[in-house]
Amino acid sequence: MTWRVVVIDNRAKLELKLSHLVVRQDGNKVQKIYLKDISHIIVNTTEASITFALLNEIVKNKIKLIFCDETRNPTAEVSPLYSSYNTSEKIRLQIKWDEYTKGEVWQQIVKQKIKNQRNLLETAGKPEYALLEKYIEEVELKDATNREGHAAKVYFNALFGKSFSRSDDSSINAALNYGYAILLASINRQVVSNGYLTQIGIFHDNMFNQFNFSSDLIEPWRVLVDNTVYIDDIKTFGKEQKIELINLINEFVTIDNKYCRINQALEIYIRSVFDALNNRDISLLRFPSYEL
Repeated sequence: MTWRVVVIDNRAKLELKLSHLVVRQDGNKVQKIYLKDISHIIVNTTEASITFALLNEIVKNKIKLIFCDETRNPTAEVSPLYSSYNTSEKIRLQIKWDEYTKGEVWQQIVKQKIKNQRNLLETAGKPEYALLEKYIEEVELKDATNREGHAAKVYFNALFGKSFSRSDDSSINAALNYGYAILLASINRQVVSNGYLTQIGIFHDNMFNQFNFSSDLIEPWRVLVDNTVYIDDIKTFGKEQKIELINLINEFVTIDNKYCRINQALEIYIRSVFDALNNRDISLLRFPSYEL
């Protein structure tokens, strides 16, 4: 099934009618979209209004609603408090996850992330990919020696130039951050839908981060955004680039011998992480593979 991503760019009123999202715009232009066909609604303007009736149905249908600020960057999202009938049981399990197993799962996530970075560098013809191969083999339990951080420095400098820094105020970083935010929102949706908390991570543990767990889970997927930004050779970051990054979640990847859209693949991946943690068995982990 193709999940639709609805982007609201201009002044509009969003309301509910017969299980449909109704978008009313200036000039009496009206669009109707069946709610069950929608995975995300991104309100990319501060000149839109939305009815509570629609908000209620968005939550019931587990649609990820993302609000952007006046600079059109994501600033907030709506998630249901309880999306699973046994949420309390799952949260108790989450709090008690075995520390050693969490360390093993994080080790595998980091290995997969660096492997994906290595593949992109090789595809891009960057000789630094050989160094990342070495880092993959050196990842320890809980990534105790921070191979992830070492790999990231080599990777980004190889991809975007030696003067590049992730802390720079640049079009490249704006594009990366926007793409990551869209992915993170998709992951938050899956975590909450399965009855777990986004706040309690297996590695990330920042008291000010509402999405510690999702920040753990996103790592093997970041390269999809990196690849898009690298190929586009972004000089300015505008509407066209944002639409391309938003549409990433409808691209196809392979996971667990299934060829499916990223939205569906995220569900398989995230459930496999839950299974690995709950059963203390990292052989249950399933990671995506994709062409770069």
